[in-house]
Amino acid sequence: MMMLTSGVLLWSGAHLFKRIAPEARDRLGNTGRPLIALLLLGSIVLMTWGYQQANATVWWGRQSLWVGVNNLLVYLGFYCIAGSLVRARVAGVIRHPQLTAIKLWAVAHLLVNVDSPSVVLFGGLLAWAVIEVILINKNDGKLPLPKPQPALLREMAAIAITLTLYGVVAYVHGALGYPVHG
Repeated sequence: MMMLTSGVLLWSGAHLFKRIAPEARDRLGNTGRPLIALLLLGSIVLMTWGYQQANATVWWGRQSLWVGVNNLLVYLGFYCIAGSLVRARVAGVIRHPQLTAIKLWAVAHLLVNVDSPSVVLFGGLLAWAVIEVILINKNDGKLPLPKPQPALLREMAAIAITLTLYGVVAYVHGALGYPVHG
């Protein structure tokens, strides 16, 4: 669990560094980007290995109802990301669509994985995303939402990207031994 916890803390610290210590981050300038990228890559490695190797205390088993809710929340998270990339309507409704996607993903996974490593991983990333949004809003204020031009083509593109992402992730998830629909 130490490796998993270290990965979550490293991920959170690397992302929050800019918000918590802006002067220190500014002093690093562009040379700090590779360092932060390396820290984030290291955190992903630690979280992945740590999650796979952690001894799990399971509090209760997976419930089939929550699997469907999980899949819907993950799909909505992918839509938040895709919609923000193509400037679909979601970009004008949700202030932080990518952090909202992380929160949806984390809650979804906490619904179907009720064991100690999952609580550390998904709960830790949920806490990071919530803190990140609070700090962004505190530091930058609540900037007005962009007004995307309503366009059917953008919505269709967002849905197509969402379906593609969901399909690829579901396939890889299943290939790694974690079926998403069962």
